[in-house]
Amino acid sequence: MKRNFAIIVSIISASLLQIQNSEAQSVKKVLTLDEVIKLSEEQSPSALMAKHRFRASYWQYRSFRAQYLPSLTLTGTIPDFSNGLEKVYNSVTDQYVYRAKSTVSTTGTLALSQAIGPLGTTISLSSDLTLYKDIEKKLPVNYITNPVSININQPIRRYNTLKWQAKIEPLRYEMAKKDFLNTIEEVHGTAVQNFFSLALAQINKQIAEMNYSNADTLYRIAQGRYQLGTIAEDDLLQMQLSFLNAETARKQADMNLKDRQIRLASFLGFNENVEIELIIPNEIPNLQVDLQEVLNLALANNPDIINQRVNTLNARSSLAQARNQRGVTATMTASVGFNQQNTDFLMAYENLSNSQRVRIGLTLPILDWGQARGKYLMAKSSLELAEVQEKQNMSNFQQNLFLDVAQFNLQSDQVRIAAKSDTVATRRYEVTKARFLIGKISVLDLNDADSRKDTNRRAYIQALQAYWSYFYNIRALTLYDFINRKPIETDFEKVLY
Repeated sequence: MKRNFAIIVSIISASLLQIQNSEAQSVKKVLTLDEVIKLSEEQSPSALMAKHRFRASYWQYRSFRAQYLPSLTLTGTIPDFSNGLEKVYNSVTDQYVYRAKSTVSTTGTLALSQAIGPLGTTISLSSDLTLYKDIEKKLPVNYITNPVSININQPIRRYNTLKWQAKIEPLRYEMAKKDFLNTIEEVHGTAVQNFFSLALAQINKQIAEMNYSNADTLYRIAQGRYQLGTIAEDDLLQMQLSFLNAETARKQADMNLKDRQIRLASFLGFNENVEIELIIPNEIPNLQVDLQEVLNLALANNPDIINQRVNTLNARSSLAQARNQRGVTATMTASVGFNQQNTDFLMAYENLSNSQRVRIGLTLPILDWGQARGKYLMAKSSLELAEVQEKQNMSNFQQNLFLDVAQFNLQSDQVRIAAKSDTVATRRYEVTKARFLIGKISVLDLNDADSRKDTNRRAYIQALQAYWSYFYNIRALTLYDFINRKPIETDFEKVLY
């Protein structure tokens, strides 16, 4: 009984598994071009990587902004132990002697700091407490206090890191946002390429199936005519060869179709069980773009242009740093506060004494064997190179942009011509086929019409692909939607989380 029950359960489980596998294999998605583009933005690995890159840039920018905000830090040493010999002057003998010394101390400092970027100044408000005990003398713990002090650190003729970061980092963050949008548009362009690659494979499959059916029919008719003696053996063999070629083309088209389906599914983040069928767009927007408008938008929004500006600013920053290292540099530090010390903790905070300190540190390179000069000349050369590259890249960018705009503006006419040619070629083939069936034309004429029909059908799909590729390329360069007449934007808060 138990054995029979187990067998029944196994059969049912196997049946359910078979049904599930069958269902998994039969998943089919019918997608338009707009749907493929939308899915690529949401699910493609390239889009996901773009999101992670932007997040990294965002937190880098946040770290830069944090430098201009007050910072509160607690530092300390717990404990600081020392045991050794101490050099002490003996006034009775007028000699220095060494005696054993063993101490332990604990120090804590609470500081509130604020950086002033344009000046490179750092202002801080601090409070510190030190617990000191001389173990060797067995004295009570001594409390050394500095309840409050104001400290200023002012570089003089030094490279101001914060000043240059204030110029570079906002521009770099703006570039990161533009780069994210640009990458998404490039993903859209890749989606277009993959879409029409599959669309062309679909068309080739339809053509191959139709050609196979027609070749089979015509071969059978030719066999009948040959038996009646109305056509020569050469024509019969030609029809047989066409039939065999059509059968081979059908198998090859089927394999190519499956390959393109897998490629597009993988790009969109689908598993291998998804079978995609595309709805090919038959219409294109009646759109012409203005060259000057495209140029202005590209110069304002293209991340490559902004990146070139960042590179030039970095070179200027390096030159400024190298220039400062060649001469005298100085740093002024000043502090004003109160301090006291006592063996009683509370008393250490009473009857406070004033404390002031001002210090100016100077650095003057005297002999460095030309290191500072070499760094300066190298930084100067790097800046000149960056400026030349910026001009050259700008010129190349404008030239490529002019060609893209010209190509796009011509492409709409190319699509319409290709569509008309496709219709004419298809009609011509139908007429030619009908004339062949009544014996008015030869096999060669029929094959020529068939070949032109297929060629023009493929040319129409390729013209559509070129149109949409140029369109999304211009979108990527300008970050502007020319159909809806609005800038391409996104909610970056959603990108971060």
